[in-house]
Amino acid sequence: MLVKVYGSAVFGVEATTITVEVNMDNGIGYHLVGLPDSAIKESCFRIAAALKNNGYKMPGKKITINMAPADLRKEGSAYDLTLAIGILVASDQIKALELDKYVIMGELSLDGSLQPIRGSLPIAIKAKEEGYKGFFLPKQNVKEAAIVAGLDVYGVDNVQEVIDFLEGKGNLEPTTIDTRAEFYKTLDFPEFDFSDVRGQESIKRCMEIAAAGGHNIILVGPPGAGKTMLAKRLPSILPPMTLREALETTKIHSVAGKLKEVGLMNQRPFRSPHHTISNVALVGGGSYPQPGEISMAHNGVLFLDELPEFKRDVLEVMRQPLEDREVTISRAKFTVTYPSSFMLVASMNPSPSGFFNDPDAPQKSSPHEMQRYLSKISGPLLDRIDIHIEVTPVPFEKLSDDNKAESSVDIRERVTAGREIQSKRFEEFENINYNAQMNTKQIREFCVLDDQSKLLLKTAMERLNLSARAYDRILKVARTIADLDAAPNIISSHIAEAIQYRSLDRDGWLG
Repeated sequence: MLVKVYGSAVFGVEATTITVEVNMDNGIGYHLVGLPDSAIKESCFRIAAALKNNGYKMPGKKITINMAPADLRKEGSAYDLTLAIGILVASDQIKALELDKYVIMGELSLDGSLQPIRGSLPIAIKAKEEGYKGFFLPKQNVKEAAIVAGLDVYGVDNVQEVIDFLEGKGNLEPTTIDTRAEFYKTLDFPEFDFSDVRGQESIKRCMEIAAAGGHNIILVGPPGAGKTMLAKRLPSILPPMTLREALETTKIHSVAGKLKEVGLMNQRPFRSPHHTISNVALVGGGSYPQPGEISMAHNGVLFLDELPEFKRDVLEVMRQPLEDREVTISRAKFTVTYPSSFMLVASMNPSPSGFFNDPDAPQKSSPHEMQRYLSKISGPLLDRIDIHIEVTPVPFEKLSDDNKAESSVDIRERVTAGREIQSKRFEEFENINYNAQMNTKQIREFCVLDDQSKLLLKTAMERLNLSARAYDRILKVARTIADLDAAPNIISSHIAEAIQYRSLDRDGWLG
C-alpha cells in the first residue's frame, strides 16, 4: 500500500513542501531515500520506540520511504511525525481521513511526545499558499504558526492526539490568534529609557537623528562615558514596527528557532554579539545555512561594542550587507538569501588605553599604538557609517542633577513623525522606507541644495578630504534633520549639523 503525507523544508526564510511517500511491501527492510541527512536516517529508532510506547508497532515488512523532490537536501528531526503517520496509515494500523489536506511536522520523543521544531511560520505561510486545510505541529510552536489566518493550526503534545484526530475521534481545536491585537501590544514603558541618561544632550540628539533616518552610528569616547548605556536605549526611541516588518522579523527568528512560545514579534530586535564572534556567526552560513546576527537584527539594531576588538575580517564581511541590506550565502548546490536591513550602532575607545588627549589619564598611548589600534577599522567600513560622534564623560554637576531628563516615549513621537514624512516620500519606491535606504538617484531627487548649502558642503569636502560616499552620507543625514524640523527643503544649518557628525573624517582628529 502506498501513502502520501506532506511535510515541509525551510531554505533561507522560505519553505518548500515535501511529499513523503511511504510504500509497504513483502519482505523486511527500511529504506529511506530522497537526500535525508543523518538526523532523518536515525528517525526510524525514535519512531519505533514512540509507536511501541503508544500501543502500535513498526511493521515487519519492507518499508520504502521517498522524500520528494528527491534532489533537494532534507535536514533535521522535524520529519519524525510525518514519517510515523505515513508508516501507520500504510500498514493499515490506522485509517486517516483527509490525510492529503494537512501538513504534519514534529520531532518525536521515545514516549511519543513532541519536541519543538524550527521554521514553523514559513511552513504555515507556504501551507496556506498551497491550499492545505490545516497544519499539525508541536504545541510549543503553535503561537508563531497561528499568526497565519485561513489555516487551521493544531498544536499537539503527542502522536496519539494526531492519530485520534485523523481517525475522526479527537476533539482538537485549532489555535487562533488575533494578529492585530497581538501586534499592537506595544510597550510604552521600555526597560531602558533615555530619562535615565544624565547630560549628553548632543549625543541624544544624534541618537534621535539616527533613529529617525535609520542611519548607522559610531560612538567614540573613553571608558565610562556612557556609550553602551546610550546604545542600549536606542531601540526605545525607534518607531513601532509595521505589520509587514513584524512578520519579516518573526520569520527569521522562527527559522533560527529563537521564538520560544512567542507569537508575532512586536518589539524591534537588539543584538549585541561578543567581539570573539566568527564570520559565519555574524553573517550566517554553515554547512546547513542558518541566519547570522546581522539577519537576527533585521528591522532592529546591531550593537558592536568595542569595535576595534572585533577581528578585521569579521568586520569586512559586513560591508556588502550594510550596502545591499541582504546577505546571500552560496553553496555548491543551492543559494539562500537572508534579509539584513539593520541599524549598526558601534562604540569604541579613541585609543588602546581609552584616555586619548586626557592630561590626567592613568595610561598614555603613543601615536604609533593609536594608529595601529584605529587601523583595525577600514576606511570603507567607516564610510558606511553615517554618523560619527565623540562621547565625553559627564561632569559631576550633570550626574547629580535631580531634574528628570526627556523620556524615550517623547523622543519616539518626534522620530515617528519624521519617519511618517519619509514613508510618504518613498511610497512609490519598493524596499525604501527611510532616508538611510536612499540610493544615488533618490539622493539627487530629494536632497537638492541651495547655493549657500552647496558652498558650505564644498568647503567641508575639500578641507576634510571626504569620499564620494561620505558626501552622500552627509546629504542623507541632512535630509533626516530637515524631516525632524518638518522642513520641505534642506538648508545650510541642516548641512552644517550633518557635517559635524563626521568626526572620524577630520584630518586633525588625532592631533
